[in-house]
Amino acid sequence: MALPIPSRQLFIDGQWTEPALKKRLPVINPATEQIIGYIPAATAEDAELAVAAARKALTRNQGKDWASAPGAVRAKYLRAIAAKITERKENLAKLEALDCGKPLDEALWDIDDVAGCFEYFAGLAEDLDTKKKVPVSLPMDTFRCYVLKEPIGVVGLITPWNYPLLMATWKVAPALAAGCTAILKPSELSSITCLELADVCREVGLPPGVLNILTGLGPEAGAPLASHPHVDKIAFTGSTATGTRIMTDAAQLVKPVSLELGGKSPIVVFEDVDIDKAVEWTIFGCFWTNGQICSATSRLVVHESIAAEFLDKLVKWIKNIKISDPFEEGCRLGPVVSGGQYEKILKFISTAKSEGARILCGGGRPEHLSKGYYIEPTVIADVTTSMQIWREEVFGPVLCVKTFSSEDEAIELANDTHYGLGSAVISKDLERCERLTKAFQAGIVWVNCSQPCFCQAPWGGNKRSGFGRELGEWGLDNYLSVKQVTEYISDEPWGWYKSPSRL
Repeated sequence: MALPIPSRQLFIDGQWTEPALKKRLPVINPATEQIIGYIPAATAEDAELAVAAARKALTRNQGKDWASAPGAVRAKYLRAIAAKITERKENLAKLEALDCGKPLDEALWDIDDVAGCFEYFAGLAEDLDTKKKVPVSLPMDTFRCYVLKEPIGVVGLITPWNYPLLMATWKVAPALAAGCTAILKPSELSSITCLELADVCREVGLPPGVLNILTGLGPEAGAPLASHPHVDKIAFTGSTATGTRIMTDAAQLVKPVSLELGGKSPIVVFEDVDIDKAVEWTIFGCFWTNGQICSATSRLVVHESIAAEFLDKLVKWIKNIKISDPFEEGCRLGPVVSGGQYEKILKFISTAKSEGARILCGGGRPEHLSKGYYIEPTVIADVTTSMQIWREEVFGPVLCVKTFSSEDEAIELANDTHYGLGSAVISKDLERCERLTKAFQAGIVWVNCSQPCFCQAPWGGNKRSGFGRELGEWGLDNYLSVKQVTEYISDEPWGWYKSPSRL
């Protein structure tokens, strides 16, 4: 689709700023493999400017302009951003689909969620005004105690390429609502809409330096934030390997981090289900966003008594999925984000076959698409728990399958992973669903569905899927520090030491 890609610079201190080294990176349309534009490539020199701008914005007018301003002031800006996002919805969704390959219908949904997320955190910013000096009950009436919640400071926000603007918003909206100032570093594979967010911020008059946006490569633009002494916290969404490096860098300064990392989530299907309904949720749970979801329920654990019928219907449903250019009407699976990701996914499939697994459907490029990073939705059976395909995150449209005979076996298989982000159970027996909900070692459980996400509910994982929570009130708390204030209110002296005047 001939949609012009805006030519932007870095966004630092409220201004478009050319990178110090004047470098730019190509933007490649994953549906055509063609270069369609360029983004600025930040380096440590630019990160230094962005941190300085954020620090200045945090302390400007002794914090009264932003950090310690009433939450209602910050809410006004967040609502203005939400309104502009809605106003630009069609164009932003098209840019998103062009940049990362997700179907346009999904991208439109994402942009609605972006606006809704800014609106939601605007409300929480206003709520902060009603929660000042939260009293703490004490056992001694000679003291009065209360708690202050204050912005943690300057935050570095490093976000992935699968939901470019939405994942950025999950961090930007609560950080700004809390009164922090921020440096956003989106993935170099899909930065276009994050630069458009900068344009929105300029348009609504967001104070300079409150939000700075650096595009570029992770080691050059993101790593300097993790190790910078004037960045007070890092919030990161991405791979476990990169999260480990960020945590290591931040640890040198005892800097807090929140990490939303990889996943290998299970979906457990019992024998009492409506098979067609369960099949559709299984497909949605793994192939939504072209299979590129950290929470993808990519391990199907299905009861042995219905496995043959279930897999037969699963393959039929999958063959009915429209794989096409993201802009074609009815597209439900587009290309994966890059050539590197395409090759990585095909290698996972090849390794599964070499280890003895069986490909039920998919496994390669769709015959009707000779260009673009397209991979058929793939189902892999005869999987053992030692296989790479069972243990490692693919981050693509690949589902592996195992059967079970008992509830205990289903739980054991579901929890047989280093990760702990999402999990799902499908059964008409709600008491059984509740047992599995408690047994799953994951931060998120879906019952009779997979992947719904609401900005009012907490999001995050356990084990190697990271720690900390985004969204909801928990997401706001990510960017607030707690200060205890205790006041002695008695007219009597403390009386622990003898007064010299009484000797």
